[in-house]
Amino acid sequence: MIRNPWRHNEPLDHAELARLLPPPADPRLAADRQDLLEEYLMSEIHQSDRAPAGAATTGAPAASPARRPLRRAVLFATPVAAAAALAAVVSVGGSPGTDTVAAPALVKAPVVQIEEGSTVQLASTVREIAAAATARTTPQPGPGQFIYIKSRVSFMSTRNNVDTGESTTWVQPLHDREVWKSPDGTKGWLDEPGYQDKGGITLDNNEPRKQLTYAWLAAQPTDPDALLKSVYATVSGDRDHDQQAFNEIGSVIREQLVPAGLAAALYEAVGRIPGVVVVEHAQDVSGRDGIALARLDPQTGERSEWIFDRESHQYLGSRGVQVREFNGVKPGTVVERTTIVTRAIVDAKNQRPGAGQATV
Repeated sequence: MIRNPWRHNEPLDHAELARLLPPPADPRLAADRQDLLEEYLMSEIHQSDRAPAGAATTGAPAASPARRPLRRAVLFATPVAAAAALAAVVSVGGSPGTDTVAAPALVKAPVVQIEEGSTVQLASTVREIAAAATARTTPQPGPGQFIYIKSRVSFMSTRNNVDTGESTTWVQPLHDREVWKSPDGTKGWLDEPGYQDKGGITLDNNEPRKQLTYAWLAAQPTDPDALLKSVYATVSGDRDHDQQAFNEIGSVIREQLVPAGLAAALYEAVGRIPGVVVVEHAQDVSGRDGIALARLDPQTGERSEWIFDRESHQYLGSRGVQVREFNGVKPGTVVERTTIVTRAIVDAKNQRPGAGQATV
């Protein structure tokens, strides 16, 4: 669709505009996906503020114009306001004299054999994971300290050719992601080289989310049923509430510290969410074969898998596998991968753990 910029009264071609835009999605996000979207928008704003006009992105070869990879939160459940904000943001690569880093080129998404999940061993698997979590010593952050989590991650971006209707699924190359969070959620920092400015961006917030922070978790009951009720109270909207509850707990497991005494209740609560299954074989980003607690999102067809070591039952990371085709993403496509490298308590934001500092 080409419009003459000088003819302000030229009407919009609504039919073609509808063809170019993706179909509207549910306007509500799970909390973990909303956090990722907010961090992405912050990083884009930082980069666009620093960039000269006309700077271009780097990315994977595709039929549509190159753009920086978006997190899965942006692709499948983007609120209308957030979508408008994304449309207004200019994605840029690095340029001389700035601290901005060009995003690495995308790579083809891996494809795996889909293994069916089962509830046959769900109760026993949850008990073993809960017992292992209880047995581990968890340090408690003190005043002024931060929860530090380093992980290796890869998220999806889909490129669409509007002329042919073809789409190709790409993912970010595996890369480091470091997050610092104050226990009350008011302060934080994110460093994800290649996807934010050099050194990272602030996550400080004068009005933080009160839910799912360390302080919020520490105040929760250790009875699984009461805890699950508390988690369900954080979800809303028309999206599947069971999936939202599963995602909420997943965000805690992935980038938060679970207070001692709550870990067992957290996993036992997960086992009581309808639709949760055990996947006997799921590989983390290092190729380690583990056992997974998983749930299929009925809206997107993606199965979120939390992978645990088969012997120690320690959490290794997560994987998102497309089970049912959605928006051109084929079944078996691995759309998301994360793994925990380090989880620790540090004394200051931007500080990395060293000798003598507590790790989990």
